[in-house]
Amino acid sequence: MLMSSLDTSIANAGLPTLAQAFTASFQAVQWIVLAYLLAITTLIVSVGRLGDIMGRRRLLLVGICLFTVASLLCSVAPTLWLLIAARAAQGLGAAIMMALTVALVGETVPKEKTGSAMGLLGTMSAIGTTLGPSLGGLLIAGFGWRTIFLVNVPLGILNFLLAYRYLPVDRRGPKTDRGSFDHVGTLLLALTLAAYALAMTIGRGSFVNVALLLAAVFGVCLFVLAEARAASPLVPLAMFRNPVLSASLAMSTIVSTVMMATLVVGPFYLSRGLGLETALVGLVLSVGPLVAALTGVPAGRIVDRFGAQRMTIIGLVGIAVGSSVLSMMPTRFGIAGYIAPIVIITANYALFQAANNTAIMMDIRPDQRGVISGMLSLSRNLGLISGASGMGAVFATASATIDITTARPDAVATGMRITFAVAAILIVVAIAIAIGAYRHTLRNRAIAPQAKLLADKRD
Repeated sequence: MLMSSLDTSIANAGLPTLAQAFTASFQAVQWIVLAYLLAITTLIVSVGRLGDIMGRRRLLLVGICLFTVASLLCSVAPTLWLLIAARAAQGLGAAIMMALTVALVGETVPKEKTGSAMGLLGTMSAIGTTLGPSLGGLLIAGFGWRTIFLVNVPLGILNFLLAYRYLPVDRRGPKTDRGSFDHVGTLLLALTLAAYALAMTIGRGSFVNVALLLAAVFGVCLFVLAEARAASPLVPLAMFRNPVLSASLAMSTIVSTVMMATLVVGPFYLSRGLGLETALVGLVLSVGPLVAALTGVPAGRIVDRFGAQRMTIIGLVGIAVGSSVLSMMPTRFGIAGYIAPIVIITANYALFQAANNTAIMMDIRPDQRGVISGMLSLSRNLGLISGASGMGAVFATASATIDITTARPDAVATGMRITFAVAAILIVVAIAIAIGAYRHTLRNRAIAPQAKLLADKRD
């Protein structure tokens, strides 16, 4: 989890250097980041399902090897497009590691400690994402851009040895129980997700953008038809009848959309709205990930003690409170007026993540852990992609300016307040979903003893 999260952000620090090294435009070098994220987004559900079929430990070892070899190829790439291709292969390895790391929690951790394990994974993810830009900057300044990829090679070898030594060997069940791999569903889902991700990341409002969105909608329809007819579907549609699972995936997407607003809006508000220097902007922005890293493990322990669904609701309420405070905070409170609500939002996000992940992974069939873990990661990625585009559009519109980089401080402050007011409304929707799922669980618990009593009487 740490290694795959690190590479989500480490290349960002090197984009200006890479543009010079390959004499390429900024739009071209952006594909170094985009190729990695696209590979993860489009394939994470499929590799989760593949792990369910062929064995999670076995596939995880393959993923670690692929990630490590691809990192080595990135470090020696002679051209930009070979580097982008290697980054796509690295993204496939990262998708395997992200999906199966969460799935393996169910096999390696007792149920009563699932929350703590999920909290620890959240901490590793936050540390990796936070460490990426600063570590990348140091490596590039000291040893050149190739080292930001080369650093993964010893980490990958260590990862492989630890996984090989300590993870439980895959149990071999009858082949008929494991099902076959859904090639048609995999292809349709990958193309649909790629179309959506590209539509959200390239020029808004253009003909290509609209065409990609329409292709994504059409792809969803084809995917649903294909899964309904498949003998062993990639995503069994019946699992969405489980209201807890459906609610958890929906909440994960909504919350990720809101959290992306802090990354999109924060830098502009701090630099344009508050007039901070670049170095100080970076320091303030690091507060959120630092809080997430520090609160992940305690949040997991709280979930183990008080219950996943209850803590999911409390975490969402905390995010809503923080977003509401940020939407009403006047600029005269300065840096403190930004940091205080961000700490509230991020700490409660760590609690929500640990609780929501635990609620999903605790009560699912062992043969579905991989695909559901992949769907959970996908819901987060889709939220981040949608948030970057959607919340960015809200911010730009609310600021009432064509070029946000030259907007007046008061316009940027207004844009920030309106964006986080929208964020608070979205979280209220997520709270309503969480309460509905919780009530359904309570009803089922109340009905279960009566159903058992009736069954006993019939016997």
